[in-house]
Amino acid sequence: MSILYGKLFEIMQQKGVRKTDLRSNGIHPAVIKKIMDGGTITTETIDRLCALLDCQPGDIIEFERSDDSKESIVN
Repeated sequence: MSILYGKLFEIMQQKGVRKTDLRSNGIHPAVIKKIMDGGTITTETIDRLCALLDCQPGDIIEFERSDDSKESIVN
């Protein structure tokens, strides 16, 4: 996976936001599990996270290029 959520967990810790707070703000537990597992989430979820944490998308996610991600785009 080339999208990483480590920055999300860092900003949550800095702001005192817990996973239960995410659920309270409309983020489904299955989506939280996807985030924890490094899975794919929607831009709607990113929008909710940014609103809750008062941040920009780049503050909570980052892109890491991998060799297989480049090949899947080219092929």
